[in-house]
Amino acid sequence: MSGITRRTVLAGAAAAAAVAAPYVSAHAAPMRWRFAHPHPESDSWQKAALKFAELVKERTKGEIEVQVFPNGVLGNDPTIINAVRGGSLEICLTGNPFFTGLAPKLNVLDLPFLFRDRKHAAAVLDGPIGDSLRKELEGSGLKALATWDIGWRNLTNNRRAVNTPEDLKGLKIRTTPNPAHIKAFQLLGAVPTPMAFTELFTALEVGSVDGQENPTTLILNAKFYEVQKHLTMSQHAFTTGPLTVNKGKFEALSPELQKALVECGREAARLQWAMNADSEASSLAELKAKGMQVVEKVDRDAFAKIVAEETRKDFVEKFGPELPKQIDAAAA
Repeated sequence: MSGITRRTVLAGAAAAAAVAAPYVSAHAAPMRWRFAHPHPESDSWQKAALKFAELVKERTKGEIEVQVFPNGVLGNDPTIINAVRGGSLEICLTGNPFFTGLAPKLNVLDLPFLFRDRKHAAAVLDGPIGDSLRKELEGSGLKALATWDIGWRNLTNNRRAVNTPEDLKGLKIRTTPNPAHIKAFQLLGAVPTPMAFTELFTALEVGSVDGQENPTTLILNAKFYEVQKHLTMSQHAFTTGPLTVNKGKFEALSPELQKALVECGREAARLQWAMNADSEASSLAELKAKGMQVVEKVDRDAFAKIVAEETRKDFVEKFGPELPKQIDAAAA
């Protein structure tokens, strides 16, 4: 067989094989990303996380598949953050206070009595202020896709009804590690005790702390009513949580996949914020039905008078007054 004939036969065979072979995508095997958070399966975080996973699979045409791990099964708050930073976990969601050691400016979001209402909080987090604060995490190997809602923090304890700031004196209260939360309870005469959310139920059950502070939705979903008797609707702070991914893995994606992840994170965030807003009243009613004794008419100004100015002063001394002023001026 001549060289030309041999080349012609081989080329024809290769062409036939190419036609017969199925198309193989560059990402035939999907990237499987794990998503961890500490909230129970009944919470809005889990429902929105599952929606996020659904959206990601759809928008990336199956190139990225997200598997959700709720209830702290992959570790407590600091553990999952460090796992995402190190790249052994792709996605995590937990409360803003647990990120403030990495990005101290985020402390501003947890200042007591900072937000006027939920609309004010949403306007801040959905706008340029929220964008700039999310960027603060990039120096720590994290990319924040969006900010999800935890809600208005309210006090619970097992010792006595808290009607006034005086009633808090001496109570050992679990707080987040946020400096503003810790200082606020010190100013109120309580004993603030920071710990991971995943450790909280047991701490309340065995009495190593007297109480805690979280939104009614989370008090209900985490079944704190089983180990707490008194609830005070103090609404002393509004807490959010950044949805973060490993920055290196995010930047290794195509621009199209990066855009899809951000859009899915923000769409799921809007859904989750709406879920929490809708369930605040019903969760309070259910907590009452389960036997919690509730103080609803709270003189919030009495609490704010003690803690708001002092905690803000600490932030301003470190970072200046501009950011709190921008938040105050944000239109709801």
